[in-house]
Amino acid sequence: MTSRGATSGAVDARRSALYAVTATDAELQRFLGGLPGVDEVGAASRVARLSTRSVKTSTKAALLDLAVSMVDLTTLEGADTPGRVRTLCAKARQPDVADPSCPSVAAVCVYPDLVGLAREALVGSSVKVAAVATAFPSGRASLSVKLADVADAINAGAQEIDMVIDRGAFLSGRWGKVAEEIGATKEICGSAHLKVILETGELETLDNVRRASWLAMVAGADVIKTSTGKVSPAATLPVALVMLEAVRDFADLTGDRVGVKVAGGIRTAKDALRYLVMVAETAGAAWMNPDSFRFGASSLLNDLLLQRRKLATGTYPRPDELSGD
Repeated sequence: MTSRGATSGAVDARRSALYAVTATDAELQRFLGGLPGVDEVGAASRVARLSTRSVKTSTKAALLDLAVSMVDLTTLEGADTPGRVRTLCAKARQPDVADPSCPSVAAVCVYPDLVGLAREALVGSSVKVAAVATAFPSGRASLSVKLADVADAINAGAQEIDMVIDRGAFLSGRWGKVAEEIGATKEICGSAHLKVILETGELETLDNVRRASWLAMVAGADVIKTSTGKVSPAATLPVALVMLEAVRDFADLTGDRVGVKVAGGIRTAKDALRYLVMVAETAGAAWMNPDSFRFGASSLLNDLLLQRRKLATGTYPRPDELSGD
């Protein structure tokens, strides 16, 4: 995944042309305002068709493993304790202790003050540590406070940052302000991947989801993310479709592949497989990996593990065989 803003050396001409076109607030306004509208009826119809796709038993096991490897195992509660984070990290490393063939998850996502603890618990594993930042979940703070929040997480060892956009600024048409904050956050992140949370449940229309997706990508996002999980509705299939179309078109235009993360309300393996079908048929095979597609979830992992066991043994495990975390 190529990071905008951190790119050095020769820059692809298509990419530099797009960034030049959106370099000023007025140009950004023209570009985003000129994006084609989303056919909401057509999007709903497309989602309905994709939801009927069946997954062959011969490929289901591989897709379940892929879904496990795409999970950002998340705990974002005010009552989070060091013990809970250590337990979560142990599960992230080895999701099914009875089956060492089960892949690790992609990342553990926590608040910034718990990053150091998570890094220590995940030493020697492939699991990344992600931190929410920029006044999560509201995004309502001064830029200096938001950047200090990010710096704290980076200094503690966060490898990924999940930031939230200022939805009030976006909805009032102050798109340059939103872009400025994303760019400043990307600069603080350095080599850490930046996931930009659009909070699509507050964006009102699919047209706004498309505009916010392009705004985030132009401004420096490595990943665009649906939701904080604190607002309803969170991730939905029509929203994911629009975001996947945006990253596909952005890659065609610039050569940069931006990832997508869906978060909030995804609880079952059946849900996850629907999203993976959509990824494959909308964005394509290049996005079918944990670098380019993620599930933000806390309860999804257990159902994925249940379905893996059922497929392998023919029966479901007892409830107490899998952690409830």
